[in-house]
Amino acid sequence: METLSLADGAVLRPARPGDAGGILDCVRGLARYEREPDAVRTTADDLHVALFGPAPAVSAHVVERDGEIVGIAVWFLNYSTWTGRHGIYLEDLFVREDQRGQGYGRALVATLARHCVERGYARLNWAVLDWNTPALDFYGSLGARPQPEWVGHVLTGDRLTALGTP
Repeated sequence: METLSLADGAVLRPARPGDAGGILDCVRGLARYEREPDAVRTTADDLHVALFGPAPAVSAHVVERDGEIVGIAVWFLNYSTWTGRHGIYLEDLFVREDQRGQGYGRALVATLARHCVERGYARLNWAVLDWNTPALDFYGSLGARPQPEWVGHVLTGDRLTALGTP
């Protein structure tokens, strides 16, 4: 994907080595917004390895303005046995509060949608906290629909260890 010019001199581009610190700043901003400011354990080094290491399994696009990363979309491939096709799972979408309203979030999601279309992927998925009305409204404005019949689950920490230990 090439670099796209956005409003006010910003550009949207794939993440590149050297971006991990700016991506981490946005991840921390998202955690603060989601009322979990102490939940982020990853480091810039962790992100660098995940994005650019010998076996990268995660991708990211960034919005850069005036040399600073002000928005991110961190994503990875998933797969549907029902469609027989890959899709994209959007793990994190974040635009700094002082940069919102410029169309950066829409451009990031549209870029992932274009990525899906160009590669024949069947869908673009993500999760939103049920209290996050601004995000729910934003995603609705893009034509996305919630899936209330699906209940998200997660296995972490001690419970993950207990199940995964023989």
